[in-house]
Amino acid sequence: MAQSLPRSISWPVWFRQFLRHELAPYRGRAALVARMVTASTLVMIICMTFKIPYATYAAYFALTISRESVAGTAAATRALVVGSLFGGAYVVVSAMLVVGNEMLRFLWVGATFLLAFYVISALSDYAAAARFAYLVVITIPVLDRQTTGQAKVASILWAVGSLAIGSVVPLLMEIVFAAFRRTDDLTSAITERLACIEELLTCYLDNSLVDPAVRSPIERLAGVGTSRLRRMLQRAGYEPQHEQQTAAVLALVGRLVDLAADFAQFNNRVGEKERWRIRNVVHDVAGFRTAIEHGRAAWRRRPTIAEEAPSSPPWLAEVEKTVSLLYDVFTGTQSLTVYTAPPDDRGPAMPLAPGALSNPEHVKFALRGCLAAGLCYLIYNGLYWPEISTSVTTCLVTALTTIGASHQRQLLRFAGAFIGGFVISMGAQVFILPSIDSIAAFTVLFAMVSAIAAWFATASARLSYFGAQIAIAFYLINLQEFKFQTSLQVARDRVVGILLGLMMMWLAFDLLWSAPAAIKMKRAFVGGVRLLAHLAREPISADRREAIERSYAVREQINVQFDKVRSLADGVLFEFGPSRQHDLALRESFRQWQPQLRTLFLLRVTSLKYRLGLPGFELPEAIRIWQREYDDRSAGVLDEMANRVEGTQDGPPIREGSLEAIDESWAHLSHEPFAAHIASFVTLYRRIDDLTVSVAEQIANGFPRLQ
Repeated sequence: MAQSLPRSISWPVWFRQFLRHELAPYRGRAALVARMVTASTLVMIICMTFKIPYATYAAYFALTISRESVAGTAAATRALVVGSLFGGAYVVVSAMLVVGNEMLRFLWVGATFLLAFYVISALSDYAAAARFAYLVVITIPVLDRQTTGQAKVASILWAVGSLAIGSVVPLLMEIVFAAFRRTDDLTSAITERLACIEELLTCYLDNSLVDPAVRSPIERLAGVGTSRLRRMLQRAGYEPQHEQQTAAVLALVGRLVDLAADFAQFNNRVGEKERWRIRNVVHDVAGFRTAIEHGRAAWRRRPTIAEEAPSSPPWLAEVEKTVSLLYDVFTGTQSLTVYTAPPDDRGPAMPLAPGALSNPEHVKFALRGCLAAGLCYLIYNGLYWPEISTSVTTCLVTALTTIGASHQRQLLRFAGAFIGGFVISMGAQVFILPSIDSIAAFTVLFAMVSAIAAWFATASARLSYFGAQIAIAFYLINLQEFKFQTSLQVARDRVVGILLGLMMMWLAFDLLWSAPAAIKMKRAFVGGVRLLAHLAREPISADRREAIERSYAVREQINVQFDKVRSLADGVLFEFGPSRQHDLALRESFRQWQPQLRTLFLLRVTSLKYRLGLPGFELPEAIRIWQREYDDRSAGVLDEMANRVEGTQDGPPIREGSLEAIDESWAHLSHEPFAAHIASFVTLYRRIDDLTVSVAEQIANGFPRLQ
């Protein structure tokens, strides 16, 4: 699907199409929204009935914590409760040391802002870090109050309890809803996409016109992308090998949907030979869809890639190739974890993210967040306007989605604050709240607004934060006190605080150390390719356990880089300027290359087992020597790819060109008892060679025109 805005389509028309795609229902969306709204509404009722402070944040977390599985919600709840407890302990203990000295307390506030934003960026457990930062930031204004120390400690403890309620209620809701849930949302989303592709290809088999009812779902799925599915995968709590495999499947299925959206616009008249090829593709896609639903045994044969004919549709070979890559991904071997010690013997997971102490980006993020929140703190205290202290909270809420985000987020933040604060909240204060006299009526209003916010929040990453901003703006105005807020002055002050926080975040994050999403996307892509080259050279250590642990670290970093590329690619669509067309072309190229690199990554994980000599993957010494030499050359080709994307290398691409040696070795060893085992190894490396050469040539031929 073309991602640029066609000249023949006006901006209003494009915007209507964009909203139609983003807001269209998909499988599982209504159920997820129902869980989110029910959880946040129950939290609101509990807090308002028992007059529990900090209801705003409890309801907001209840709305956003809901996951697509009980296990994911339980993990998030556990992390968030732990983060709240640590945050409360930090504030209580440190406040005892600074209360009574204004200068010391001021310095402590600055250091606390710095710490809060740093842990968001640097801790590996993002959910726990976010809750810790939330608890710290929302309780800082408590220390400014002219009350007793006992009252301040009680307020902090209420904050911990309120956020715990906002975490536990969604978990209970997930458990209840799980009893009625028959399918996994992630699996259903993948099979929905494959079913749409089957239906579209069937139109070509029948040489019939593509019905708009068939084309429309494909265009919608191509428009929303796979960002929502990637979030679902990250929250699912799968084993590392399964998560990596599923991530590759998502990338390839997303690529198939993009191709389908393209060729749905073409003439569907094809010849008899092409119909035979399409029939095979339909059969393969149907087999893969069944395999996703029922297990590996449902897909028993390798998809074929026919020779390209001049009369063939230009998209058919690419579809066949992508389906073949799906087979390679889905029929991978078992995880390396079967050869490692149990998790308890390997020690606790590292609390810090990779590079937390060496990567300057974490420090930059903390400094920018501290600057934004610190300026808000100085402004509302300097003006003696404590009612706009919501600006500090807004800085933190905004920062939770700033990591890896692009400038388009600012548009969503301001638009969400305007709709949630001015349009909905103030409109309700003028026309609805004055006539409400019961909690039941307010509950209906609250649920309706939460449903609107949740529906937007469950869109793709291009629009989801707009819904979250609507929710937080409405909650900040209407849940801060235990009464119906009909005063426009209060609403004005809190909306001003929200806008002040957004302005400071724009100043700190868009003007300091900022870079367009396209540049960040390019850096992330290069980083992923270089890490893939590093993985090809593994193991470096002779110690098997150490080598396996190093491979896990490298594999995790590769997944992070791949996810960054996809996330930043979504952000490129919302950035404008003289380089927009170039950036969109760069984005499209990366979207074409990344699924192939993900497949190469999984093949490389399998080849590492031969390098390690794990049980069942032993090789004769002659082939082991060839493998190491080949892997070094292959890593060099990957480094060349990265250099070309960076613009530091030019010239014809380096080809692998080393499979003749393995052919000679295989000829000498074909009579050995383990010949079938070696044949699998040879097949694996032929696939690695073909895929590496293919991507290298695509980059060499396609990237110079994108410079």
